[in-house]
Amino acid sequence: MIKRIVIYILLIGICIWSGGLIGFGYTINHLQADVAVKTDAIIVLTGGRNRIGEAVRLLNQGSAEQLLISGVSKGTSLEILKKRKDVKITTTRGITLDEKSTNTVENAIEAAAWVKRNNIRSIRLVTSNYHMPRSMAEFRANNRQLVILAHPVYSERVEKNWWRSWHSFVLIASEYNKFLYVRVKNYLGRLKEG
Repeated sequence: MIKRIVIYILLIGICIWSGGLIGFGYTINHLQADVAVKTDAIIVLTGGRNRIGEAVRLLNQGSAEQLLISGVSKGTSLEILKKRKDVKITTTRGITLDEKSTNTVENAIEAAAWVKRNNIRSIRLVTSNYHMPRSMAEFRANNRQLVILAHPVYSERVEKNWWRSWHSFVLIASEYNKFLYVRVKNYLGRLKEG
């Protein structure tokens, strides 16, 4: 009897998780950026293909006056970035490099401090589409007053039909699990505050 109940609970849990994963996959495949809206700053999280190039393109076209590139390797400079083929800096607008951050949590913490120092009220957050929900949750947890516009970058290495590619499936499922963890962590944090 107890064994049967445990099996039912596990099956229900798997069904709920699978349904959430399908919803997560649909959401990340349909994220769209509102390119007409200008923000005070652009923040790009390193770690994925085309992210920095897209953020610099947005800065060049005047989507914001400042850019924070969060999570660059130690010793990275603007001169080094200018030598990359995918990055074409054609503006004199401000670019700040953050070498301290090594993960999404640290990106959000360092960015929150940078936002506060620069009196920024709105940002355009540039990261990979599959990384966007978790990044948005981390950034909102660190600054609830900040207006955050999502600007997803789609990688040719991640299949849009992610369930057909083992590599893409593992990446999306892993990111979904991390997103769930952040949601629970943030919810418990709000309970403690209230």
